[in-house]
Amino acid sequence: MQVILLDKVVNLGNLGEIVKVKDGYARNFLIPQGRARRATEANKAEFEAKRVELEKAAAAKLAEMQKQGEKLAGTTVKLTQKAGVDGRLFGSVTNFDISEELNKQGYKVAKAQVRMPNGPIKTVGDSSVSVALHTDVVVEINVTVLGETT
Repeated sequence: MQVILLDKVVNLGNLGEIVKVKDGYARNFLIPQGRARRATEANKAEFEAKRVELEKAAAAKLAEMQKQGEKLAGTTVKLTQKAGVDGRLFGSVTNFDISEELNKQGYKVAKAQVRMPNGPIKTVGDSSVSVALHTDVVVEINVTVLGETT
């Protein structure tokens, strides 16, 4: 199925490009989330009419995310979890835990935006985690896990 992208999509294309994707990906993900439309003649004409305002909105969103990224960069998140004597956690620290703590600190970060390259944190100590606020804005934050012995 051919679709017109209404937003930048990682590994697919930029705003306004017409790309061919699998039917299920378009029907179940891109179209319901408002990131694409079917590439019919009517939709192409409608997109060209709205292109300027869509580009302006995308630029404004990018600028806002860059501003939030500058504030967020280098932030340290401190979490306390139950841990054994050897420093291993009972359970783990996941992207949900990190996003909850960032929301408490006043940043609006969804669970899906927290990228953990090595998987969940399972030991006490410091770790580095990426937060993807936008496809072009990825910042690093520090996560300090403190052990709470029982």
